[in-house]
Amino acid sequence: MAALMRDEVVAVLGRVDDITLAEIIGTGATRQELAEAVAWMANDEPLFNAGRRLATGRTGRLLEILAARQEDDEALLEAGRA
Repeated sequence: MAALMRDEVVAVLGRVDDITLAEIIGTGATRQELAEAVAWMANDEPLFNAGRRLATGRTGRLLEILAARQEDDEALLEAGRA
């Protein structure tokens, strides 16, 4: 499979800032790896229950990027409530 392109990332994640987009594309990950990272972000319990080990490699790196993005989004929301 080919590495991700901008349109593919946006198709999976929706609107993405340029820095996050560059980080994701820079991993060299595939669309399947991005989809797996998104699944881990959505709910890791079913994946663990299915016997899947914690994501590693490019999927693990994508997971780190997505987690940081989520933390940033949550911080912005919290700041807007203050």
